[in-house]
Amino acid sequence: MKILVIGSGGREHALVWKLAQSPRVTRMWCAPGNAGIAGERLAANNRPVECVSLGAEDLAALRAFAGENRPDLTVVGPDNPLALGIVDLFRQDGHRIWGPNRKAAQFEASKVFSQRFMEKYGIPTARAGTFADAAAALDFAASLGGRCAVKADGLALGKGVLICRGMAEAGQAIQEVLVKRAFGGAGAHIVIQELLEGMEISLHALCDGRTAKLFPASQDHKRALDGDAGLNTGGMGAYCPAPFLAGPELAAVGAGILDPWLRGCLAEGIDFRGILYPGVMLTKDGPKVLEFNARFGDPETQVYLTRMENDLAELLTSSADGTLENVELKWSPMPSVCVVMASAGYPGSYAKGKPIRGLDEAARLPNTKVFHAGTANAGDQVVTNGGRVLGVTAWGKDLSAARAAAYAAVETIHFEGAQFRRDIGSKALDRAGG
Repeated sequence: MKILVIGSGGREHALVWKLAQSPRVTRMWCAPGNAGIAGERLAANNRPVECVSLGAEDLAALRAFAGENRPDLTVVGPDNPLALGIVDLFRQDGHRIWGPNRKAAQFEASKVFSQRFMEKYGIPTARAGTFADAAAALDFAASLGGRCAVKADGLALGKGVLICRGMAEAGQAIQEVLVKRAFGGAGAHIVIQELLEGMEISLHALCDGRTAKLFPASQDHKRALDGDAGLNTGGMGAYCPAPFLAGPELAAVGAGILDPWLRGCLAEGIDFRGILYPGVMLTKDGPKVLEFNARFGDPETQVYLTRMENDLAELLTSSADGTLENVELKWSPMPSVCVVMASAGYPGSYAKGKPIRGLDEAARLPNTKVFHAGTANAGDQVVTNGGRVLGVTAWGKDLSAARAAAYAAVETIHFEGAQFRRDIGSKALDRAGG
């Protein structure tokens, strides 16, 4: 089985790493990949994964590559190619590709679409309004006392959400996103949601158009600094499972979201084959969906795939082919923790090209995997090449052991200006008294 993976981040490294373990996979390409992905080898034949210098959004070049090399499965990691319609293009050419088509990708590509869908089909969510006019947006924010989340409609690298706790902040956020277009065209329309209070968790479900298989809950850490301070990022770390939603309660909450969502997809003619990732706030009034994503979370992928015991190539093939109904997801009982090491200045401006030391030492640690996100090869060195550089991931007999192992690995790795949060998983440990 030949597989093409599209993307270059930590999520894609985790996907490649897990797919490479399948005895069915005999050749794999990643476009464009990164330094860590280039170091992976296939379990079936020890063949290296081949990185090809094609951008994840260069749909014409990717289409031509698939036409020439005929992968048996293409796996799309990032959101932008999905929103641009790569799945539709590949299917037109007769290629099997995993990920939602352009219509289905709207759940992430348009927060306006997603909010209206949730309201129409009774999916629990925040009180909200959608706006293209700043005056109307200000009036709605005022009706919430300024306590709201202002969200750019389109894709903004996970950073298009501004949390406001009063009218001064709300007015500034509306001005920045809708008027000044801080996120470009993504801010031509905005969604304003009431500010929900509670514990935020990440849910994931693998879907095949008719069936949705729910994953365990995980928890991302979106703010740049310890204690959930600082700016929003693409995610500074994650762990799984999250104890705040588990067992029968998780199943009930999942059904309360996924059942009406599946009914709505059927009614709207949406054939969703891929990962649906709802961000959920556990409020005093029950769980409410903050937003939908149409791909694996990053860094949630790193903790999910280090716990998954299924053959990922088989799972994604079943999802793409519409045959998930009788598939059972299998998970290791060992919790997993991922700590993101980022460049100085992230999520703002940052320098690239800083040499990274200690990767070999970290690789020798037990129950540890360092996933590359923003890295590149420069001669015989691996150097930084992005804001989020590495996702240092470890697993252990309990969350405390997994967390200790992840931070032990972090301490062996060094690059100029490296920054990371030191409290990944602390909410769960505080709950457990550990």
